[in-house]
Parts: sequence; C-alpha cells; structure tokens
Amino acid sequence: MLRIAIDAMGGDFGPEPIIEGLVLALKKNNNFNAIAVGKKEQLLPLIPQNFLSRIEILDTDDVISMSDSATDALKRKDSTIYKAIDLVKDGKADAVVSAGHSGASMSLATLRIGRIKGVSRPAIATLMPTSENQNTLVLDVGANVDSDSKNLFEFAVMGQVYAQYVLRLDEPIVGLLSNGEEDSKGNEVTKEAYKLISKLPNFAGNVEGSDIFKGTVDVVVCDGFVGNILLKTAEGVADTIGKIIKKNLKRSLISIAGAVLMRKVFKDLKVKVDYAEYGGAPLLGVKAPVIIAHGKSNSKAIQNAIFQAINAGSSNLDNIIEQRLAKYSGKQEI
Repeated sequence: MLRIAIDAMGGDFGPEPIIEGLVLALKKNNNFNAIAVGKKEQLLPLIPQNFLSRIEILDTDDVISMSDSATDALKRKDSTIYKAIDLVKDGKADAVVSAGHSGASMSLATLRIGRIKGVSRPAIATLMPTSENQNTLVLDVGANVDSDSKNLFEFAVMGQVYAQYVLRLDEPIVGLLSNGEEDSKGNEVTKEAYKLISKLPNFAGNVEGSDIFKGTVDVVVCDGFVGNILLKTAEGVADTIGKIIKKNLKRSLISIAGAVLMRKVFKDLKVKVDYAEYGGAPLLGVKAPVIIAHGKSNSKAIQNAIFQAINAGSSNLDNIIEQRLAKYSGKQEI
C-alpha cells in the first residue's frame, strides 16, 4: 500500500482545506495511507475519528512561508516541507504533496530525494485545457528560467514518459514551443534542442502557443521562463474572460434568461479551466513523485493532487525515465 506524505500546513488557507482534501481522497481510494506533517494540535481536530487509523501525524510547528527564500528551507530541518520530503528520502513515504512554497519544494526534492540518473535539471509540468476532449502537458513552467538544449531534450523525454504512463496516452506526441512551426524558427537554444528531440518517436516539430489550446500535440516543451509566463498569462486570460461574461450577463433580463438556459455550458466551461480539476504540478526528474499544488488549493484540488501522486507512485516513472534518457542519448540499447 502506498504512503503519501502531505505538507499539511503549507497552503495559503492553513490546514483545513488540505485535511479536507486528504479525507476526500481517502474516502474514494482505499489503496493508500497518509502521513500529515504539521502541528498535531491543529491537525487532530480536523480528522474524522474513523480516518485516524489511515492518517499518521508527524508533529512539527515550523512552516516555510511564501515570504521566505527557498535557500532558507534547506536550513530549517524542522519545517513541514523538509520533514515531508525526508519521509520520501528515508523510504517512509512513496510520494509527497505540498501546497506550500514551490521553490522550497523544488530545492529540497532535488537535493534530498535526488535527481534521476541522466537528468540535469528537474522540471515542473502542468496540464493546460484544450478545445478537444484532452489536455496538453506543458513543461517546464517555472523550475528553470535558464535552460540549454540538453535540458529541453530531457524535458521532452520526461514529459513523454509521464504522458504515456500516468496520463495513459498510447503514443504521446511532443512539440517544441517556438515562434513559428518552420524548422528554421526559434532561437539558438531551441534550434539545437530541435535536433536532439528529433531522436524521439512522435516528435511533431515546432509548435506555436495557440497549438497548446488546440490539442495539436500531447506534450509541449519550453524553458521555465517562457513556461511560467505562458501559465500566468493563460490563468489571467481565463479569469478576465470569466469576469467579462459575468458583467455582461447582468445587463438585461434577456441576457440573464439566456444565462439560465446556458447554465450547463457555463458549468462545463468552469470545470474545464478550473485548476482544482487538475490537482497540482508534478516535479519531473527526481527519484520519487513530488506534486506541487497551488497555494490557494481548495479541498478538491488537494484531493486531485493526491490522486496524481498515487498514479505517479504506481507507475515506476523514475526507472522508465532513466532508461529512455539512456536510450535516446545513445548510451545503451534497450
């Protein structure tokens, strides 16, 4: 049975939505137990009596806040995220979920759990909604603001493996984000990365930003600087469109009546763009699953982040990524 370590204090709204999400996940999945890391006196009253046997509490009262630097986390060994990461490092947990300081989570996971052999830099991946009945996996969205062509190649391999073994896509198609579809487009780094990624099966070549939301490919590769801007821009556009629709719907009785008739359409749209539906962002390239959830995660988002951790923990990702990197780097034949 899998054991999932939860940073129970890291979110913006305290432990309540995190424990609520954990309990929701436990209700729906009997194949895991959890270790909640945080202040026992605050966590214990939030856990229903009938779930105490499946939730162990690791008591600690130090929490890395969003105003702290990621380097501070390396020194604060009693912090919730440090102890949660170390549970995985010591083999006491199989995966970790945190809605806390993302920089601290990345740094600690990389240094304490360690990188997969062949991975230069781990990357954060996230799912973006599309107009089709699928999502696009985009990486990196913030772990590395400066990446070279080798890093982008590694991101492509890791993304393709994740899409195949966690998202259950048979033959995931990979695209390289650029300023045009032609082979000649891009900067020096992406042009060199294009040559390296061409070794992979199902490489579609360069893709543009609009292709992400069309579902043209399954995996889109970029550096963390571009990826983070892309992510924040998409979130901003979705929020703005939602506000514009709400504002205009209230202008007349006819528009209000129309809104009532289109209620199901709006509900489906909200589900499509709601980050809570996707849970969190996996940090790919470390030796165990690490899921970084949004700081503002509600209970549903935490539940889905835990399900992501369970799926990744059951998929033997680290070994498959290591084998694929070795294969396509020309180090061995498989």
